[in-house]
Amino acid sequence: MNFELSEEHIMIRDAAKEFAQNELLPGVIERDENQTFPTEQIKKMGELGLMGMMVSPEYNGAGMDTVSYVLAMEEISKVDASAGVIMSANNSLVCWGLEKYGTEAQKQKYLTKLASGEILGAFCLSEPNAGSDATSQKTTAIDKGDHYVLNGVKNWITNGGSASVYLVIAQSDASKKHKGINVLIVEKDSPGFSLGPKENKLGIRGSDTHSLLFTDVKVPKENRVGPEGFGFRFAMETLAGGRIGIAAQALGIASGAYELSLQYSQERKSFGKELYKHQSIAFKLADMATDIEISRLLCLKSATQKDECEDYNLSSSMAKLHCAESAMKITTEAVQIHGGYGFVKEYHVERMMRDAKITQIYEGTSEIQKIVISRAVLKE
Repeated sequence: MNFELSEEHIMIRDAAKEFAQNELLPGVIERDENQTFPTEQIKKMGELGLMGMMVSPEYNGAGMDTVSYVLAMEEISKVDASAGVIMSANNSLVCWGLEKYGTEAQKQKYLTKLASGEILGAFCLSEPNAGSDATSQKTTAIDKGDHYVLNGVKNWITNGGSASVYLVIAQSDASKKHKGINVLIVEKDSPGFSLGPKENKLGIRGSDTHSLLFTDVKVPKENRVGPEGFGFRFAMETLAGGRIGIAAQALGIASGAYELSLQYSQERKSFGKELYKHQSIAFKLADMATDIEISRLLCLKSATQKDECEDYNLSSSMAKLHCAESAMKITTEAVQIHGGYGFVKEYHVERMMRDAKITQIYEGTSEIQKIVISRAVLKE
């Protein structure tokens, strides 16, 4: 494997880093405090091509590879993990599936606007009683000939209030179990669709998370993605790629906290010498740097496998698991290194610790990743 980034990759990484520092860093504490969606910043990210990075230029995308996406996701999430998850959901969970499995009409109508950042999309799988167990869908999409009638509730939906287009996973034939599930494109202004209250979250507070309610929503047949009964497979394939995005988000949170800790340890003195000169702190920094390097390599391996059309299911699970667990550990250590200052918002690391927690939960909990990995290594 070639570990050297191309000039194009370096340019993309540096452009994302510059944007994060100049556009996302100002106001990031206030957006977290007030749960303010970064509307203007996301609009600018769309103009830079960050909202449809892997989509073909034919559909207004940037036409970049997954490695570029991982590099950009890390830099954005170093500064603002909320912007990172908004970007990840639109790229990995919405644009990717529509480009791969959508009809030409669906791509022209929806993907072109999603990839350019003109509108946002949301992926709707989780329900009150169907989180990790994605087969237990209670939302129904009953076939009425030329349309489906959609009823049910979706929970924990990223971009829930800001999206214009929703990919909704719903059960059309319970007798077929997971083979009776479909995925439907639902527009926000559809009669019978409504938003639940915005969730007041521990972290990633700048992103909006809602429950969604569907009451006799008519969805035309042309808005089904893929053949009848394809919804569960669509969801699983989409989430496999989504794990790469969230792994990169977790990597960004961890590396952002590490960089702040490294800087702080060189400026702050204790017992007459800089913090990093104390072995207890130096060893923490060594562990943090090592875990970040492992996380980055796992992300790049999985992204490379995806770009080369290899099976990346196992590598993406490993990346998601390690990056999420490391992010939680590293951000906690970052707060410890900062001491009392780490406990206040001004120094950023307490926000990063709160943001890190969700990476162990969404798009497949750490426990689910261990199931995927163990099955692969045991060849079940």
